[in-house]
Amino acid sequence: MQEKLILVVEDNPDHLELTVLTLREHGVTAEIAVARDGAQALNYLFGQGIHVDRDTHRQPAFVLLDMKLPRLSGLDVLRSIRSNPMTALIPVVMLTSSSEQSDMVACYQSGANGFVRKPVDFGEFTEKLNRLQAYWLGVNESIAMG
Repeated sequence: MQEKLILVVEDNPDHLELTVLTLREHGVTAEIAVARDGAQALNYLFGQGIHVDRDTHRQPAFVLLDMKLPRLSGLDVLRSIRSNPMTALIPVVMLTSSSEQSDMVACYQSGANGFVRKPVDFGEFTEKLNRLQAYWLGVNESIAMG
């Protein structure tokens, strides 16, 4: 059986490092792919640009997607994921510092599977990430390949 895959889409270097380190420290054995903006995320998922040789039959078990991204917003990435049959069923969890109700509504209306606020407290952040990975990798039965 192939190792599971997580795609983390985050433009803030500190948040990205914290997310990847936290996932690894809590025993995530899945491969972690990283995209630093919305366009990179879509290139990765659809095997375009520098990812043209990537096997697109192997898709992430879930995507952690920051909402506020350069080049292409997280919401636009989410809509592109949902509109393509190759990626439409991949679970997408929006990870954001936004506390706006309208952002949450827009994410769920666009097909997000979850909306998680990034807490300021390091301990809370690591606990949320640990629970996310435990659910999406260990509990949830996913249709997506990977």
